[in-house]
Amino acid sequence: MVAFLASVPLLVLVINVAGQSLGPDPGQEVTESLGIAAFQLLIVTLCMTPLKHWTGWAGWIRVRRMLGLFAFFYTVLHVLAFLQFILGWSDLWATFTKRPYIVAGALSFLMLIPLALTSTKGMMKRLGKSWKQLHKLIYPIAIVAWVHFIWQARSDIGEMVVYGLVISGLLALRWKWSGVRGLIPFTRG
Repeated sequence: MVAFLASVPLLVLVINVAGQSLGPDPGQEVTESLGIAAFQLLIVTLCMTPLKHWTGWAGWIRVRRMLGLFAFFYTVLHVLAFLQFILGWSDLWATFTKRPYIVAGALSFLMLIPLALTSTKGMMKRLGKSWKQLHKLIYPIAIVAWVHFIWQARSDIGEMVVYGLVISGLLALRWKWSGVRGLIPFTRG
């Protein structure tokens, strides 16, 4: 059921592409839809620990890894769509230096890669306690991804402000439960 729900944004996008209902700039629409889906799934992933804390149901944590991998999947698709439809595959360096939101997006993408690569049970076992320390990267990733979106928002930033408030609230809960060390990657706490 969780996998189906996480697949809904992609299914809607495929239906819209097939129905040619993406508006005057379909490449931009595809890229933005995939990016927003990745960002929303990242936020939902952050919600799993508070839900476990409040309900006592450990199933939220089992769902968290799948949601995180779906967030990574959508992020990869977002990056590929950006390169294909918006940027093209040439002149990457010039674009990076002219558009700081791309640097923020690239940074959050690069930080997601080790999380995705270490999300198997085998890697969790191999890394031991270091696994939790590494996976605290999710907190700076969420902040940098939010910066990526807020920097490119034009006139209507309301949606991004709401996302920022949700992320701030989730980080405040983590701080309350684990202290500041609970938010800093590669520290115990």
